[in-house]
Amino acid sequence: MPGTDIRSSQHRSVLPFEALPAEVRLLRRAVVAQLGEWGMAMAGSEAELVVTELATNVIKHVGEGTSATLILEWKYERLRVEMHDKSRVLPCLGIADCDAECGRGLHMLTAMTVDWGTVVTALGKAVWCEIELGTGAACRRVERAVEALENYQGPGGAALQGRCRETALEESAIELIADLLHWTSGRGLDPEGVLDQAQMHYEAEAA
Repeated sequence: MPGTDIRSSQHRSVLPFEALPAEVRLLRRAVVAQLGEWGMAMAGSEAELVVTELATNVIKHVGEGTSATLILEWKYERLRVEMHDKSRVLPCLGIADCDAECGRGLHMLTAMTVDWGTVVTALGKAVWCEIELGTGAACRRVERAVEALENYQGPGGAALQGRCRETALEESAIELIADLLHWTSGRGLDPEGVLDQAQMHYEAEAA
């Protein structure tokens, strides 16, 4: 990645980059390489998707070619991913159409991460996410999935009970997976490859 300086300690890596489509691919490779050095290769696929979404949002909403910085930090049983840019406009989580900034991308981050947030910085803002790495990750994944699917249903989704709720969650899961496949294709990723990686992660954790 031209002009990229990676300064890392045992548990922290800082990766400045330009918000360009070609740089996003190189940024993903740098993230996977760093996680491999830390012995956290199992988090590579999840981290790649999170980084792609955050970097693409910078390109789309801050401006192509703008300077940004990705920070990775390993904290105990979580991997923290921070994206810093020069805009003070904070994203928001809500119900929106496919073209809105406050739309499905943030719901996807909610589904994939244990926590996320935004903060105004001296130079702009930072959007951060935390990926869980500990032994309780499988149970937390189920909790996150239910929470994301209830948000995906829109107002009143969480109020459903019994069989109706289970049916609504199942329908939302199918729609969410379909939307994620559209997202991966739109970002230049291979949908089948992403599904294969997700299946491998699931089988490894189930084992």
